[in-house]
Amino acid sequence: MTRSITFKILKKRAPGLTAFEAKVLKAVASIPLGETRSYQWVAKKVGHPLAQRAVGQALNKNPFPLLIPCHRVITQNGTPGGFAFGVTMKKKLLLLEKEMVQQFCQK
Repeated sequence: MTRSITFKILKKRAPGLTAFEAKVLKAVASIPLGETRSYQWVAKKVGHPLAQRAVGQALNKNPFPLLIPCHRVITQNGTPGGFAFGVTMKKKLLLLEKEMVQQFCQK
């Protein structure tokens, strides 16, 4: 439910995005809390398997970084990659999410 609400907000408030950028942000919104996916995974998910760099550029335009978790996208080899608020912040957010999942989401 949250994912569709997030995308409706994105679609309504960010008319300057291209169709590709909107697809990228929608795919990223589906990455679960505390998990990561690669730029390549996102590129494949949106139907452009060789567009990893374009995915990164689309993520840099994310108008809702708290709602659409672009920090959950990392490189194929597991390194953080880039982040509009800096790699240190990206690492902190990922660590915080993993801790939240361990503390509050485990059965």
